[in-house]
Amino acid sequence: MSRLVKPHGGGELKPLLLSGAALKDELARAKSLKQVKMSSRETGDLIMMGIGGFTPLDGFMTKSDWQGVCDGFKMANGLFWPIPVTLSTDDESIKDGDEIALVDGESGEIMGTMKVTDKYTIDKAHECMQVYKTTDEAHPGVKMVMAQGKYNLAGPVKVLSTGSFKEEYGDQFMTPAETRAMFEKLGWSKIAAFQTRNPMHRSHEYLAKIAIETMDGVLVHSLLGALKPGDIPAEVRSEAISVLVDNYFAPNTVIQAGYPLDMRYAGPREALLHALFRQNYGCSHLIVGRDHAGVGDYYGPFDAQKIFDEIPKGSLETVNMNIDWTFWCNKCGGMASQRTCPHTKDDRILLSGTKVRAMLSEGKDLPVEFSRPEVAKVLQKYYASLSAEENVKVELKGHSAA
Repeated sequence: MSRLVKPHGGGELKPLLLSGAALKDELARAKSLKQVKMSSRETGDLIMMGIGGFTPLDGFMTKSDWQGVCDGFKMANGLFWPIPVTLSTDDESIKDGDEIALVDGESGEIMGTMKVTDKYTIDKAHECMQVYKTTDEAHPGVKMVMAQGKYNLAGPVKVLSTGSFKEEYGDQFMTPAETRAMFEKLGWSKIAAFQTRNPMHRSHEYLAKIAIETMDGVLVHSLLGALKPGDIPAEVRSEAISVLVDNYFAPNTVIQAGYPLDMRYAGPREALLHALFRQNYGCSHLIVGRDHAGVGDYYGPFDAQKIFDEIPKGSLETVNMNIDWTFWCNKCGGMASQRTCPHTKDDRILLSGTKVRAMLSEGKDLPVEFSRPEVAKVLQKYYASLSAEENVKVELKGHSAA
């Protein structure tokens, strides 16, 4: 009998991705259906339903689900869920009972089909206040919600594709069934998930190693979907994490994998979602550090830790592993946190994201106390390629003007 945490909802994994003859038949049928183009975020949500990452959802949420999730963290059937999973459109002609094809708005690929059971409007500002704690459209998550179509469409889905993730990321793109099988093979039952949308520097390495001291292993779980401008692309981040794991972690203590969602930047609410789908992936714990899933100054630095104490007990099997702000302290002579280091900020190596990007763009070495040299080299190469691209653009622009 498995010693891993059970999938969310207490049952079995519920992947909605069709295969074999069923896939072939549904894809043929889908070509004759009215099409609804999905945003990048909606496509990622559909793929997560397809691979079982959003177990036990069977489709996009109804209005009563949306209301319950926004206002009380639970769907109409009582299932705990922290962020609405919805599909929107401006198509006035779609009505309840229609069968539609779900199309990736970027690639044009048919990703799934859905039977519409509910077509409804929402108060977008209300969703933003409940989920993001702001209606400021400078917030990337708020901007996403406000850009949605006039109507939301709900109903059960059949998933026909996982897009290009497997082709682009190979074995790193793992389904919940695959991570669970790997954990079973390694004999792991206590697994901490480390959520990241950034390369891992020394502070992130320290967080993972703290977890490894008390866990069987760590799943470094990278977001592979869309980010905000300025964030490091997934393929560069993956390479940087790989060189770190290969050079600075004991063998068989870390698995690196990726998942297909876009960032919502919902801070505390997104931390809960991260724990929920990590439960489906088989992780017993989620590492929650400073400003988890945050952006700007919209959330307090540890709000994502506090929210786990505010939800009803038993909402999730996967629990939070709270770790304070970590850094290199010169006086301590090593990595430390605010809980263990008695010294001042003058003794700590702290670099802002802006400072790090500037140094890498200029080809400068990051302090070894902040980033491993192997990681810095991967990032320097990436920023050098950006500079080269900018130079080419300038040259081309000058040439065309001549």
